[in-house]
Amino acid sequence: MAISAKLLGEDEYVVVSTRTHWKALIFPVFVLLVVAGAGGFLAAIVPTGSMQTPARIAILAVGVVVLVTFAAKPFLNWFFSTYTLTNRRLITRHGILTRTGRDIPLMRINDVSYEHGLMDRILRCGTLHIESAGERGQVILPDVPHVEHVHLQMSDLLFGGPEGKPGDGILDDEQPPTHMRRRAEPEPDTETLFSSDDK
Repeated sequence: MAISAKLLGEDEYVVVSTRTHWKALIFPVFVLLVVAGAGGFLAAIVPTGSMQTPARIAILAVGVVVLVTFAAKPFLNWFFSTYTLTNRRLITRHGILTRTGRDIPLMRINDVSYEHGLMDRILRCGTLHIESAGERGQVILPDVPHVEHVHLQMSDLLFGGPEGKPGDGILDDEQPPTHMRRRAEPEPDTETLFSSDDK
């Protein structure tokens, strides 16, 4: 599921890699069960005679078409769609035969937020909204598993962790943008901590 290490830059590492939530598979699994049950029932009640074999072949063909359209295709879309967050960029990949992808450098992300309704909270997923400085503007990632954790990880990368340091999205030799800078904490006065009388 994680992106290949060959596609990562120097000193780049994966922070989070995931597919969309498994709830995307509920409908395909439901279709699979219904088609299998209905197809088996219809095939069993076909009357004997010269038309029995053609009728069963027709039932099988219809069942295969329905399964490919409403079960196999959604499953493959889910399987081949990934969201990857590294310490440098956000990577999205989609598509079965024709692959599409988008890479957003963390330096271009201005804001990240999430939302999840009642059902999403029960299933522990949600939608991630990302505001970037690129031409497309907003990026929406639906059905992200553990969306709160992903949001926290991305916020730490963008705006720094609890130590007040710049996030990993800032390279060591780069100056962070104004909106990502943190005020440096004043260093303690060593003269007040250790007086000459203590020697």
